[in-house]
Amino acid sequence: MTPDSGLEQAGRRVDRAGVVIAAALAVLAAVLVWDASKLPSTTMYGMGPEAMPIVIAIGLVILAVGNLIDALRGKLPARERMDPKPVWRIVCGLALLIAIIGCGGGFILATSALFVTTSAAFGRRAVAVDTAIALVITTLIYLAFDKLLTLSLPAGPLERLL
Repeated sequence: MTPDSGLEQAGRRVDRAGVVIAAALAVLAAVLVWDASKLPSTTMYGMGPEAMPIVIAIGLVILAVGNLIDALRGKLPARERMDPKPVWRIVCGLALLIAIIGCGGGFILATSALFVTTSAAFGRRAVAVDTAIALVITTLIYLAFDKLLTLSLPAGPLERLL
């Protein structure tokens, strides 16, 4: 009789991947708390910039504990087989975003490329329509950040026309 046979006889098995995910969430929460503790406090009283990362870390700890409990009970749902093609399309879109910004293409073109590759990863095949939608949306976002919020985003040839 193996140590796990008692769990298997009861129809439950420890979900190892669920335990790993719970541990990763807990580690991420610890990193957030550690990083937030390094932020300089600029307020005399009340909440400073370190408050929000700590709130997010608390949420991550709650998710980690819940995931760990379900993993140990064997109650996590069965995972579907993963198709790597959509993941690679999104990764390529992120690489394209970095490359376009790095080469001076600007926010609008870079983010539009990410939008189109991500929509293709989710199964949409209307590339011309997605490109038009992306250009309109990213132009509006750029204008909102640049003109309304006066925050600078990476500028390229299209941004200089605005």
